Amino acid sequence: MAVATAANLKTVILNPLRRHSASVIFLHGSGDTAEGVLGWIRSLVQDDFRIPHVKTIFPTAPARRYTPAGGALSTVWYDRTRIAPNVPELLETIDPVCEQLGRLIDDEVARGIPKNRIVIGGFSMGGGMAMHLAYRFHHDVAGVFALSSFLNQDSVVYKVVSSKPSLPPLFACQGLRDPLVLSDWSKETVKQLSDCGVGCEFHTFPELYHEMNAKELHMLTDWIKKRVPSES
Repeated sequence: MAVATAANLKTVILNPLRRHSASVIFLHGSGDTAEGVLGWIRSLVQDDFRIPHVKTIFPTAPARRYTPAGGALSTVWYDRTRIAPNVPELLETIDPVCEQLGRLIDDEVARGIPKNRIVIGGFSMGGGMAMHLAYRFHHDVAGVFALSSFLNQDSVVYKVVSSKPSLPPLFACQGLRDPLVLSDWSKETVKQLSDCGVGCEFHTFPELYHEMNAKELHMLTDWIKKRVPSES
């Protein structure tokens, strides 16, 4: 069941099975919801994504007019003129939601989870939002993941990370048959972040379209366990 938070975002939470010592914030893709992406994950890996000491938070994006959908209301993290890397970022739609999501991080810190025990990521637009959130505003988190995601060619993220001495690593995956987020876009994102000093782990899947699969979710789970290992 979704619950409201101080960030004014509805969330679905996978509570840890033992003492809570780390948190993951997983952002869905455009037009999806917290319940939708969690149901998708469970259909692929059942409960294997549940890490015993980790609380996983799935927020739902606020509904807003979305230009690529003809201006219809949609649950998206930000607006864009079209789905392509060679268009300007609409920071006036990105930054307010970064502030809202930042309150989720603050809530976890208030519960005793330090930022270096928090991982932020997502699928598609959710991964793009996670890169903005972490690399621009919360670069002391434990790690960032982006599944089938990209940043714009002139993204402000690249300008910010080039001046940061310490940056969280990125785990990225991309389907080579993806017709919506082209593999060249995610490859270029990883290359530019790597050139700016971000440690990147990048995996491609030859038969994967714009979707997640069980293999990448198991790989992501293993990576999260390495970034925020159990303290017991």
